[in-house]
Amino acid sequence: MDGDRPTNTIFPPVVVNDFVREHKTAVCALTASYISTFVGYPLDSLKSRLQTQRIRISVPKLAAKVYREEGVIGFYRGIAIPFFTISFVRAASLTIYNGTKEHLHTRGILNRNTLLDVAASSGLGGALAGAVISVGSCPFELVKIRRQLEYNIAASKGLQIGKPPNTAEAVRDIVRTNGKFGLFTGLRLHFLRDMSGTALYFLEYDGMRHIMGRSRSGEQGPTPSWLPLPHSLVPFMCGSLAGVTSWALIYPLDVVKTKVQERSLAGQPSRTVWTTLRRLIRGPDPDAPKPILAGVARLYRGLGVSALRSITTHGLLWTFFDIVAGYIDKLP
Repeated sequence: MDGDRPTNTIFPPVVVNDFVREHKTAVCALTASYISTFVGYPLDSLKSRLQTQRIRISVPKLAAKVYREEGVIGFYRGIAIPFFTISFVRAASLTIYNGTKEHLHTRGILNRNTLLDVAASSGLGGALAGAVISVGSCPFELVKIRRQLEYNIAASKGLQIGKPPNTAEAVRDIVRTNGKFGLFTGLRLHFLRDMSGTALYFLEYDGMRHIMGRSRSGEQGPTPSWLPLPHSLVPFMCGSLAGVTSWALIYPLDVVKTKVQERSLAGQPSRTVWTTLRRLIRGPDPDAPKPILAGVARLYRGLGVSALRSITTHGLLWTFFDIVAGYIDKLP
């Protein structure tokens, strides 16, 4: 006792602070991910719906349709799993990515303070993180897509939804429809998307932060004279640009993956990746003359709302990551 005030002998502040410092990356990632996931989820839900729409529809009209048919909850359908898992996935991903970079640097590999070495080591760390995490995240994303596309899948089965199934019921339906390994439907495409996308993402982010004046210790230095940007906006700008550009490059792969998974979840006959890609570009009738640009535009359907989601989520992710990291560095 300190006078009449009890002291915390189980978790004294010094022990807590040491634990937080030791797990700084995970703590920052978890905190930032909770915020960015909640803010960006409605846009992610609209993105999945746009990718699987048979007819062209604008984002405002789709949003109005979702609100009219499902209410506000429709935008957050299936958020429980990503809210509690994506954050841990991101924490694990950032830990693997940071660990890979440190492993390379301590062995004198890609450890020069140059743009090439910074970007290359980050790209390798991102590729390894994406490859490892994809195996664990595939089932969760499949369930998320299953819940986001409840009405689309029911329509393809000729059914009408009364009360939408909850997450547990959705999992049982996936296993019933696709077998005991049904939760890993689309794993190969998911693996390829996450490995390449995460590599591009971290390569671009750290490359841009290096150009923006971040030191090897992680502290933000003066920004270049040609871009007088406040220090507080650097993480948001770099995170947004890295998220948008890397996502745009792998977007067609994500569209194909979502379409393949939707058909499987609806119990429809499977199609190969190339058949799905060709039908997305050329339409159901490959012999019908269609402008190639129209087909490519169809392949990028939903990119606008997806880009807005990336700007929001990744910008907020790195902004709050740096804020929490700065707070941890100042702990006594």
